[in-house]
Amino acid sequence: MKGKFSDAVVALYVEKDGAYFGLAGVDPWDKSRDARLYRGPWPVVAHPECQRWGRFWHGSTRKPHQFKFGDDGGCFAAALDAVRRVGGVIEHPAYSGAWNSPDHPERPGFGLPAPTPGAGWSSPDEYSGRSIYVEQWRYGHPARKATFLYAVGVNFGAFDINSDKSRAVVPAWMIARYGESKARKIGVVAMMGGKDKTKKRNATPPAFRDLLISIARTAYADERAS
Repeated sequence: MKGKFSDAVVALYVEKDGAYFGLAGVDPWDKSRDARLYRGPWPVVAHPECQRWGRFWHGSTRKPHQFKFGDDGGCFAAALDAVRRVGGVIEHPAYSGAWNSPDHPERPGFGLPAPTPGAGWSSPDEYSGRSIYVEQWRYGHPARKATFLYAVGVNFGAFDINSDKSRAVVPAWMIARYGESKARKIGVVAMMGGKDKTKKRNATPPAFRDLLISIARTAYADERAS
């Protein structure tokens, strides 16, 4: 892909005063701005809500089936529309139900191309969108935090992204104290002291944020240069 890359990027569904705030050329949209309303023109990095797409989409195990699968208020659908319209990248937990085929009767998703760990970017879909598997520990997250990315209109060959699958990242002291099996089951973030464990688990490491911004900035470079 040739041409001048975009200087401006819009970050959708991000935490107020979080990792995307205060960056030159990045316009962050937190809940107060309702990222579902973004219509362009700049490429996006989107982090749509994932609670209703994961393993516990139905709610707490103590009160199962409180929620409907995929009922996120249209956040993922709007993020998908945005990247297909103006280019950019969506980030979601690995094996997110949003990737499921829309004709899967009990768990309909969007039929996005499923990435294979270790294989790099997937084959393109009808929108020229591709997916990749990546683990955020490689960018500074305390846990492995396996992730799927889906991108459209970007320079897929411009970045060296390690898509290999590793074992869960567990420090030696946890293994020594609890044994390897239990330590891996507990997880690193759960063993952190202090409050806001969910916030720590959901946090985007600066190096990973910078990668996503850099990917989005290559979106439709030819068209923007013309």
